[in-house]
Amino acid sequence: MAAAGTVFALTGWLPALILAALTGTISTDVVESGPFTSLEQAMLPHTGPHTTRLFGTYNTIATLAGSLGALIALAGSSPQWLLAYPVAATAGLAATLRLTPAVEQGSELAAKGRPQLQRSRPTVLRLSGLFALDSFGGGFVPQTFIAYLFTRKYGASPHTLALVFFAIGILQAFSFQAAVRLAGRFGLLRTMVFTHLPSNLLLAAVAFAPNLPSAIALLLARYALSQMDVPTRQAYVVGVVDPSERTAAAAYTNTARYLTRPVAPLLAGPAATLALGAPFVIAGALKSLYDLGLYSLFRRVPIDEN
Repeated sequence: MAAAGTVFALTGWLPALILAALTGTISTDVVESGPFTSLEQAMLPHTGPHTTRLFGTYNTIATLAGSLGALIALAGSSPQWLLAYPVAATAGLAATLRLTPAVEQGSELAAKGRPQLQRSRPTVLRLSGLFALDSFGGGFVPQTFIAYLFTRKYGASPHTLALVFFAIGILQAFSFQAAVRLAGRFGLLRTMVFTHLPSNLLLAAVAFAPNLPSAIALLLARYALSQMDVPTRQAYVVGVVDPSERTAAAAYTNTARYLTRPVAPLLAGPAATLALGAPFVIAGALKSLYDLGLYSLFRRVPIDEN
């Protein structure tokens, strides 16, 4: 992470940038990015009760930090700001060195020899397939393409885009906390599906916005709902499997998401040549299909909703 960020900050040489991007931890996503994700999601439930609340706090902090980064971008777009990567990597290393084996439930894992899937394998494989579909749909509209659409179709300035992404981060942070409260009342699965589904309809509607203000309003409304499924989904994965399976379950489901996400932009480009808003419609349709499939397959599956 430190090395990749330093390369991006100090050079514009394309081969070096490509190498750093493929081997380092550089991402436009502020949550669920990089190899740390699966380990963190497996460890968090062992740090205390109220798993959903823990995941809500975990994602809120990451999103607020990302929003701060977007706000800093308003002051200028110098690549040297990416020297924040080695600073963050150093802070992460210091925090990691303070952890104890208790966060991994070492005795549980040692009894099995190594973390693996046993009882929950069919459940995790079904979830992985559904999460892969969701991530594939989301890959049609990464932040870079949203910025491209808003610039190309509506003439949005970099200043406007920075403000929009800052506002998105703030809305996401509030939505994570709202999701914790909704999950406590309606359950994890219902909160995941019935906030995510309308957000996908809003996403598709962005393609038909007549002007920049309406497109921004639809996008902000979408993000106010769409990320409520993040902490609830993370809590659902670790709650539907045995404690000794959590590391493997997080790894399987996150890997499925990472594998399909990069494929979608390869298809989004040709789709956008036919109609600039087509990727938004495709993404909304695929992600809605994921929601319906998830609820259909898992509405009767028992879960420990701690």
